[in-house]
Amino acid sequence: MANKGQQPPYLHLAELTASQFVDIWKHFDADGNGYIEGKELENFLNHLEIARRGAGVDPSNAAFKEKMTEFMQKFDKNKDGRIEMSELAQILPTEENFLLCFRQFVGSSTEFMAAWRKYDTDRSGFIEANELKGFLSDLLKKANRHYDDQKLQEYTQTILKMFDLNGDGKLGLSEMARLLPVQENFLLKFQGVRLTAEQFNAIFAYYDKDGNGYIDEQELDALLKDLYEKNNKEVDSKSLNGYKQSIMALSDGGKLYRTELEIVLCREPML
Repeated sequence: MANKGQQPPYLHLAELTASQFVDIWKHFDADGNGYIEGKELENFLNHLEIARRGAGVDPSNAAFKEKMTEFMQKFDKNKDGRIEMSELAQILPTEENFLLCFRQFVGSSTEFMAAWRKYDTDRSGFIEANELKGFLSDLLKKANRHYDDQKLQEYTQTILKMFDLNGDGKLGLSEMARLLPVQENFLLKFQGVRLTAEQFNAIFAYYDKDGNGYIDEQELDALLKDLYEKNNKEVDSKSLNGYKQSIMALSDGGKLYRTELEIVLCREPML
């Protein structure tokens, strides 16, 4: 969260380290919701102008509003009217562009989920902080990109700084998925259709007709279509197939167990 009595850090630098990037993010994401939006966005753009041009612009000024419109057209890739972490990484001159390197090297959300499954061994929707280094190393190896141990350790500590806000040594899937490009982060597509534990249990029981505790790919397809229709959301068959493949990357030999699907569809993992 931002310290309102403190000047925003590092915006004047020609190049940021990964750690400095995270400090900037935390300063402007004042409510800690994972986005820079509304007044936070005005504040960020004004300070960016001060850092780059030596003078800010009054947010009520027509020229400022025009500049903000241009800024959002350029950087707000998913057109939701706010800036998320991966979008900010395109704006600021980050060393080796820390977040973008993961976005480029992790080819798809399916690869990301397969790596996640290896480390979330108890299917809780979290991986332990001490396993994070191996998780990141796997992602980079899949993309044929290798970092020395010192750089990998730095990235590990930076991601801990981003996501382990309560210091409990656990990192959530939905938080870590912010490393993915906006268009690949399929978890974002389910934000509007997240289920309560009761709703999830009911819909899983409906499709797990034999009560064996898992569903297959065909049943998942029907479940997702049903979920979108009930929430009055439109989705094309290509996108739906992509979401399905990403979720099935969590499965065990084509069997998607209750705990895996729960990670994606529930508001909070049922511990």
